[in-house]
Amino acid sequence: MTIATTDLIETTATTGAASPLSAAEQEQLITAHIPLVGHIVRDMLTRVPNHVHRDDLTSGGLTALVTAARSFDPERGIPFHRFATTRIRGALLDELRALDWASRSVRSRARQADTAREQLMNTLGRTPTPAELAAALGTTADDLHNTSNDVQRAVVLSLQGFAAGTAEDMVTERTPGPEETLLRREQIGYLHHAIEALPERLRKVVAEYYLDERPMTEIAAELGVTESRVSQLRSEALALLKDGMNAQLDPDLLAAQERPDGCVAKRRASYYASIAERSTVHSRLQHTTPQGMPVRSAA
Repeated sequence: MTIATTDLIETTATTGAASPLSAAEQEQLITAHIPLVGHIVRDMLTRVPNHVHRDDLTSGGLTALVTAARSFDPERGIPFHRFATTRIRGALLDELRALDWASRSVRSRARQADTAREQLMNTLGRTPTPAELAAALGTTADDLHNTSNDVQRAVVLSLQGFAAGTAEDMVTERTPGPEETLLRREQIGYLHHAIEALPERLRKVVAEYYLDERPMTEIAAELGVTESRVSQLRSEALALLKDGMNAQLDPDLLAAQERPDGCVAKRRASYYASIAERSTVHSRLQHTTPQGMPVRSAA
């Protein structure tokens, strides 16, 4: 898809703050970075459902590139490549959210399933089987699996917080202050420790699905379970990660356990303690540079 840069500038003439750069300098930046849009779009297409079209994303990405050029200020010290990447990715995610086709009824059923699963975990002291969960919801295991598939196909924003290099993508237009940078570094550090503290099976699913981006079918085959079971394990891991981080950063956000003395509550408490035990200020901050950039491990 080819769009003249001058046409793009006209279409966004009322968007964004004025740039200290001249129109010629802006057009030069746009022209030089059009391949960047194509690269980001190609990368994004590998992570989204097949019904998402390249042209839809490319159009949004090119418009974001022009907007970035119009508002770019070199004196802020952020390279234009990084600044534009943040803008383009944000525009593509907005476009994907707009294309999200999951109906409210699908999402409502998914929420009901999550609530029922949590209640059964508290009652049974373990993760319920698909049949048990389906019985509690008054449906069949096949319908439950179909609902899960519908939601997964509709999800166009994966867990980017676990992706390598995400901290770079979070650079905003302004330079974050020391407190904001430190808080973000703390969050990233706690996330690393929360993943490390997961039970081995859950940690493997998170690492392979989100970090290695392996298909669920491959993970299921390697673990010797069904795709539905891998989906269950993933949901359980994400719930634990969320609560594990909240336990360290904001305990008030943790939901009260129906059975505080039950085995589920005890396992969760043990998980929270495991995160706290391995986490120190030094260990949390060592995952990022003083500027908040991820520390690359040696190959």
